[in-house]
Amino acid sequence: MVPERVRDRKGFTLIELLVVMVIIGLLAALVGPRLFGGLGKGKQSAAKAQIEMFGQALDQFRLDVGRYPTTQEGLTALIQSPGVENWQGPYLKKVVVPNDPWGKPYQYMSPGTNGEYDLFSYGRDGVQGGDGEDKDVVSWQ
Repeated sequence: MVPERVRDRKGFTLIELLVVMVIIGLLAALVGPRLFGGLGKGKQSAAKAQIEMFGQALDQFRLDVGRYPTTQEGLTALIQSPGVENWQGPYLKKVVVPNDPWGKPYQYMSPGTNGEYDLFSYGRDGVQGGDGEDKDVVSWQ
């Protein structure tokens, strides 16, 4: 017969707890990179979608005004009139020009070196070039 003190104990032994913690750690090590690896691709896709949205707004600006906003006017010309004739905006639904998914402003140049305008984000690292999430997202590709 088992003494009453031992039989009435409730809970887990140290060994059982350690085994469970090791299993959870292994699962996190295997699954974590797959989950967080997709986060960077999601931000790249969001930046591409925003650049396409800006492109449509810039094209509408050009149809109304007859030209793209200058580099000095920037993307703000899509929200606030830069004082040009035939401006029919705002061309964006937002009251401010959104930043890229990494919190940095989009880069805009008109005329651009790759077309009538260049619109791009430098990616996560904020500098030209890079791979993966650090890769630049550009309007001309």
